[in-house]
Amino acid sequence: MEGSRLLMVVERLSKKEVRELRKFLRSPFFNQREDVVQLFEFMVERVFTLKVAPTKEQAHTSLYPDKPYDPQQVRYAMSWLLKAIEQFLSLQALLLDERQQKIELARAYREKRLPKHFQQTMRQLARQQEQQPIRNAEYFEYEYRIQLEQYAFTASRKRISEHNLQEISDTVDLAFIARKLRQTCFLLSHQAVYKREYDFGLLEEALQFVGKKGLLRLPTIAGYYHCYHALKGIDPEMHFQQFKKALLHQSQLFPPDEARDLYLLAINFCIRELNTGREAYAREGLDLYKEGFRTGRLLQDGQASRFTYRNAVAMALKEGELEWAENFIREYKDKLPKEHRESMYRFSLARLAYVRRQYGKALQHLQHSEYQDLLLNLAAKTLMVKVFYELGEFDALESHLDAMKVFLRRKDIIGYHRRNYRNIIRYTQKLLHLNRHDRREVDELRTKIEAEEVLTERAWLLEQLKNLPQTGY
Repeated sequence: MEGSRLLMVVERLSKKEVRELRKFLRSPFFNQREDVVQLFEFMVERVFTLKVAPTKEQAHTSLYPDKPYDPQQVRYAMSWLLKAIEQFLSLQALLLDERQQKIELARAYREKRLPKHFQQTMRQLARQQEQQPIRNAEYFEYEYRIQLEQYAFTASRKRISEHNLQEISDTVDLAFIARKLRQTCFLLSHQAVYKREYDFGLLEEALQFVGKKGLLRLPTIAGYYHCYHALKGIDPEMHFQQFKKALLHQSQLFPPDEARDLYLLAINFCIRELNTGREAYAREGLDLYKEGFRTGRLLQDGQASRFTYRNAVAMALKEGELEWAENFIREYKDKLPKEHRESMYRFSLARLAYVRRQYGKALQHLQHSEYQDLLLNLAAKTLMVKVFYELGEFDALESHLDAMKVFLRRKDIIGYHRRNYRNIIRYTQKLLHLNRHDRREVDELRTKIEAEEVLTERAWLLEQLKNLPQTGY
């Protein structure tokens, strides 16, 4: 168990982390065992240079060449190394967090009764806090901790004095409100997809407090406040526009990961509204995608999520911005995760070719890629359905639909998606076998398609029915 955990951790280390760990393990403050240093070098060589899985026997030979094999000794060394690496990883965040270091330094000076040192550190900390560009919930959390340290210092020196207790209380409120609204937005977003009920606790009191104290003046709180109301459906258009305004003009106030989450909350709202037939939200969503990628807000560690990449292309195609879509597909291909890069790239080019009515090219892209992702595989199969139909290749389409049925039966697909693709197959088959000259039969099929609760290709199916008069109906 320890060996497998250690191997997984070592495999995920970056080159920079490997270099820093070498220094860390050779510091007697953190590690005083030479066999731990040797084990780390042994594993790095096997994992990154030789690219082979190390064994305990090989590790023992490398660490203790003159001793008989003792698996327990190797396990001890692995345990010590894992503990050291975990300590290193946990310290990285602290070493990068200057404010946290300063707070701890101020506390140490206070406890050692060095008031000048304490006050100098607090002045430095106040400057750092003021110059901090981020103004999210964590900013208020730091402010609270700084105020608390100041109170502890003042209270220890002056029993009767004007303390900063009100400032501490106010800052605690701001930190809580910001965190509460942020978490509520994520709960609502998750609830919309998975239909799960949540207890929102002190939410109503928090919302009332925002209005009572005029906290909409703070961008962090205002952004999540408007996001909540949009997601909740309370005057959604007005609140979405306010949320979008804050996002486009003040996202620099949030750290990268949080800004990315905010963009995705706004985009998912647009997708949800679009799915209810509000077509104007396609443009809203595309604007968010464009700005999010232009600023890098939608990237994580320099990479684009395959889902975000796919949805950005879909939104651009829906809005008819084919040139932007093509440039985006090619420009961001190399930012996709390696394991999904080629399949997502090909699928996106196939969708673009389909919209341009280049059906042969679309089929070529679809047939020359392997789709390991189950839902992407189904999306590719669905696109192939549309291509075959519009090419008039009805025999090929019938065979393809039968193969899709078998595929759905064999794969473990969650309910919503299984239902959706079954409906796509069923209604496409009805379309194929429809008596196009029987107005009542055509109208009945149209009514059923319009009333179907789960059907992502509703618009395409209705479009084909609308085009039937051109074939003699």
